[in-house]
Amino acid sequence: MKTLKIATAQFENRSGDKDYNLSRINELSALAAASGAEVISFHECSITGYTFARTLNKDQMLGLAEYIPDGPSIQKLQEIASAHQIVVLAGLFEKDSNNDLFKAYVAVDKNGLIAKYRKLHPFINPHLKPGNEYVIFDLYGWKCSILICYDNNIIENVRATTLLGAQIVFMPHVTMCTPSTRPGAGFVAPELWENRVNDPTSVRAEFEGLKGRAWLMKWLPARAYDNAIYAVFSNPIGMDDDQLKNGCSMIIDPYGDVIAECRKLDDDIAIASISPDKLEKAGGYRYINARNPALYRHIIGQAHEPHQQVVWLDDKK
Repeated sequence: MKTLKIATAQFENRSGDKDYNLSRINELSALAAASGAEVISFHECSITGYTFARTLNKDQMLGLAEYIPDGPSIQKLQEIASAHQIVVLAGLFEKDSNNDLFKAYVAVDKNGLIAKYRKLHPFINPHLKPGNEYVIFDLYGWKCSILICYDNNIIENVRATTLLGAQIVFMPHVTMCTPSTRPGAGFVAPELWENRVNDPTSVRAEFEGLKGRAWLMKWLPARAYDNAIYAVFSNPIGMDDDQLKNGCSMIIDPYGDVIAECRKLDDDIAIASISPDKLEKAGGYRYINARNPALYRHIIGQAHEPHQQVVWLDDKK
């Protein structure tokens, strides 16, 4: 298994404007490839836009969603991957032949679709159905998986993908800068983004604080550390519908250290070289080997009715 160069990206998407979003994916993929990256990861629903979908009815969602792998966006991703000789991971809404709707994320190379994953815990639109399985796929000899946004907040999902063999988990998000019951959470005023050139300090203070990065760093490094995986986190920056997002796309190694991060108040990429030696040197590798499932398999596997509450979405109703 060779050292692999992975890019994570952030950009300000446009709601429902697939052509524009794909053009940014193309430009950032070209930039990453020119810098030596072999893989690039974009945020959740990076092709379609995300937050605006909370107001769409089912017919509108079906008009926005695409079949996978036969839809035009997958074909465009294949063209991008082929043109720049890079594997591209990006997200969109998916529909199937039964007109069921899903939140999907795909990996595409020059030959077409490598992997598809459906979000297990969708919530942005009531017509979305949850996925029902994990995905493990190969990139250059590395075992990879995908967990979308809220999926990563349920810690069992990350451990499950690890036990299935994942060494890299791609974690596309649209997150932070929304209200919550936790102290310090909340929206960030769009006016700060509009004035970021004249006053970068004020918007950075919001982006870096408990509304943004400070909250992320409470839990995201732990997912990588506990499971001895590389976590590739991607998140949009700028306005997503009427909500401001703070980017902070980053790559975290199995020690829980941030090894690359987007820091611009703008579209950006960050690239890290990931090496296999950390996978077994990290503490998480030893902890996984020390597990004793006989103690807790019946506790973890006991019956439970899932209840998912998203405070900021409830506030919008």
